[in-house]
Amino acid sequence: MKSDDTIAAIATAPGRGAVSVVRVSGPDAWRVAGALTGRTLHDADAGRFFRADFGDDGLVLVFKGPRSYTGEDVVEFQGHGGSVAPRRTLEKCLASGARLARRGEFTLRAFLNGKLDLSAAEAVIDLVDAKTDRAADDAFARLGGALSRPFEDLYAEALALSSAYEHLLDVDESEAPEGYLEGLSARAAALRGKIDARLATAHEGKLLREGALVVLAGAPNAGKSSLMNALLGERRAIVSETAGTTRDFLEEWADFGGWPVRLVDTAGLRAAEDAVEREGVERAKDLMARADLVVALDCDVPGALRIHAKCDLDGLPGVSSKTGAGVAELKAEIARRLAGASSRADESGADVTSRQRELLQTAREALETRGGDAVLAANGMRRAAEALGSILGKTYSEDLLDALFSRFCVGK
Repeated sequence: MKSDDTIAAIATAPGRGAVSVVRVSGPDAWRVAGALTGRTLHDADAGRFFRADFGDDGLVLVFKGPRSYTGEDVVEFQGHGGSVAPRRTLEKCLASGARLARRGEFTLRAFLNGKLDLSAAEAVIDLVDAKTDRAADDAFARLGGALSRPFEDLYAEALALSSAYEHLLDVDESEAPEGYLEGLSARAAALRGKIDARLATAHEGKLLREGALVVLAGAPNAGKSSLMNALLGERRAIVSETAGTTRDFLEEWADFGGWPVRLVDTAGLRAAEDAVEREGVERAKDLMARADLVVALDCDVPGALRIHAKCDLDGLPGVSSKTGAGVAELKAEIARRLAGASSRADESGADVTSRQRELLQTAREALETRGGDAVLAANGMRRAAEALGSILGKTYSEDLLDALFSRFCVGK
């Protein structure tokens, strides 16, 4: 939690590349940079590049706190890529007084220094991990405050109501204006409604961050493996005319209309006599039960998207993996159904995370009707305010920060 020391890390991905970045942040960042470059940095250097020899031939970019990512003095050494050059630069930084940064420590310092709240910090890692443009747009909207502002409003209202309830407990209820408690109850009910609206985006957020599980199901030789290859645009699954070729499931990531999809080819559904194939069928059924969407090839599955496969053989409307007919339309329909599986609370373009959903549910449960009991209502409102404040990081613990920022890479 302390940030009175200076940290350094390689901020670019390891491996072969054109450019690497080594980042240094903390009170001695400029002194470390001076040790590497033989140059004394001044305020006039802030925000400017200058060439330097720091064991590598590259550029140095200087930021003066608090106008930096972390809110501290920051220096970035931009040199050649690869593994050796950035490692040598980092070693010189460490030898000059910096210590190696932990996972996510730069963003942790940004949070501790008030540069962003926990909602925005979560968006940073989601932006890095985004697999589609839609997921990246969602993370970028949250990074820009699309959720922070609504959460701030919810927290402010909860604080105001909590204060009002506490005041009511400090005086004789008979001294309160007529209808005062009923008015507070109405405001609490309105707050519950706003929380419910925000919770409505939780499913979509989960799909964007974890990927939608889309399962191809059908009898043996229904064309599932061929369809998977057609949807992916590559020969990923083994295709054979022999029934029962797929005995386990095969999963690949895909992008359907901006939705990150975990596309799964499964074993054919039938009463199999072979023990291995029976296990494959059971796994297929388990995946179907957990799926966000089942695409059923010429079979009836409750709630599934039913399609007619191999339409090139009989000329009936459907999908042909051989000719490509209907494949684009199927992708679009899958994306449409995934979009229809959830609804946004508003037009902010951002969806809540799993951590935020849990805290919203805690706040929602704390606001359940208390039958007009002022003491119970005050206690519930206090818990609701604490939960809403935790979303933004108004209240936090070291364990919470460790769990959140351990998801980051070193250097971010």
